[in-house]
Amino acid sequence: METSSKRNGRGESLSSNVDDSTTHELYAWPFMNALRAGTGAIMCIYQRSNNSYACQNSKLMNGILKTELGFEGFIVSDWDAQQTGVATANAGLDIVMPDSGYWGKNLTQAVNNGSVTVERINDMVERTMASFYFFDQNGTFPPAAIHPSTVQHPILDVRGDHDKVIRVIGAAGHILIKNVNKTLPLKKPRFVSIFGYDAEVKPVPWTNPLRYGGGYEETFNGTLILGGGSGSNSPPYVISPFKAIQDRVIADRGVLRWDFYSENPTPEANTEVCLVFINAYASESFDRVSLTDKFSDNLVLKVAFKCPNTVVVLHSAGTRVVDAWIEHENVTAVIFGGLPGQESGHALVDVLYGDENFSGKLTHTVAKKDEDHGAILNATVLFDAFPQDNFTEGVYIDYRAFDRDGIEPRFEFGFGLSYTTFGYENLTITPLEVVNKGEYPNRAIPVIQGGHPELWDMIYNITTVITNTGDVKGAEVAQLYIGIPGSPARQLRGFEKVILEPGANAEVTFGVTRRDLSVWDVVAQQWKLQQACNYTVEVGASSRDMRVKRSTDL
Repeated sequence: METSSKRNGRGESLSSNVDDSTTHELYAWPFMNALRAGTGAIMCIYQRSNNSYACQNSKLMNGILKTELGFEGFIVSDWDAQQTGVATANAGLDIVMPDSGYWGKNLTQAVNNGSVTVERINDMVERTMASFYFFDQNGTFPPAAIHPSTVQHPILDVRGDHDKVIRVIGAAGHILIKNVNKTLPLKKPRFVSIFGYDAEVKPVPWTNPLRYGGGYEETFNGTLILGGGSGSNSPPYVISPFKAIQDRVIADRGVLRWDFYSENPTPEANTEVCLVFINAYASESFDRVSLTDKFSDNLVLKVAFKCPNTVVVLHSAGTRVVDAWIEHENVTAVIFGGLPGQESGHALVDVLYGDENFSGKLTHTVAKKDEDHGAILNATVLFDAFPQDNFTEGVYIDYRAFDRDGIEPRFEFGFGLSYTTFGYENLTITPLEVVNKGEYPNRAIPVIQGGHPELWDMIYNITTVITNTGDVKGAEVAQLYIGIPGSPARQLRGFEKVILEPGANAEVTFGVTRRDLSVWDVVAQQWKLQQACNYTVEVGASSRDMRVKRSTDL
């Protein structure tokens, strides 16, 4: 939602209104994981939550974060997100970025007149310094490199073997969603053609704008390797798909042709494979107006009309609808490359030619049309009217909504193909000994960072055996889904990646916690473990490809 605030400076007026159970069961859930892992700082945003600005929202900061979830670190404002002085201090804000004028001498005055207590100031300092020392910043923080802008200073190379790590991660993040008649991996084709604006780096100096300039659909923005916005940076280099494929074709003593910018390119008649590169950009301060774009879709169709072996590579920030061309008979393979980083081309070639196997899975549902995700938001809303964004869908987002509403996706959450196949068998549910199996956690036990400690008690071990039933080495990401009474039919509660040689098998184990089986009781204001209920346990290759299933009574 920050898109609007950056465009006209009034987007902060928008309020995201979320009910209590949804706040806990969906949006606070990953924060609990982060806090338990040791997070030392959390940022409050520009917009309002339930009609209270996030950086002065006592319910979120004091209530949920610092009390209910036991957060011991500090809360810092987003850049210029502080709207008031006393209210933000008392609501739990600890650090302001930058100095907005609301604190400073005004905060001193607020302490002197009793509006803010000395204890609150001490709490700010203690939280900040506790995080500083917890992460050993006094000993490991690098020395400041301060140089006048007119004086050159030595370049520090701290990369080590980061390029290898980035390449491995990039390859693992590629998702194969279509592969007709084993089009991939490529088998040393002698004549390769490359089309599309996403194949090469853009022909201007690399920058990270909040959005790409010009009209979105016809902006030749170059290959997409990372998100934009204030959290982005400039890579030391970029290995484009074109560069890496060219090197591979040269090594194979092949022929390469390319056309990055034509709307209607013409492949050579003897081309063995046509690779089409497109992207779908989004970032801080720039939302796409649609999950498709006609220029890119038409480019794919025009190439596919002339080339019987067309492979599409899509780099995207978030989901994208591909129904304009996904079933075209000449589109023989499709790869979702995500945001693969500076080693983009190398990572792609590794999986494209079969040096590495695909193991990526979709982190979102790919719908058949925009409307399957629900109503399109009104992009022309007037912020002077303090607009309300009511999250009436509750916990039913993405695959949960598709399951509830009986909508058939194009590709479901968790989907991803491989060059091999995997079998699942022998699902076992093993109860574990725990002190408290009652409805609620014991209130007498102090909360720790991440929530009540009993929420993290392991109640069950779920195991299944996975076998590589194909003829090449591969990695499978097994996914655990649990159906809780009165909740979505299935919710992801764990995933484990196992690497197997052909014919090999391995036992995969998921630990199921009390929290994994609980719902938020809005009356008791506690996590509730429902008694005498039947829970469904499923393990599979995606949210709609369940291989083994059992149920258990708590």
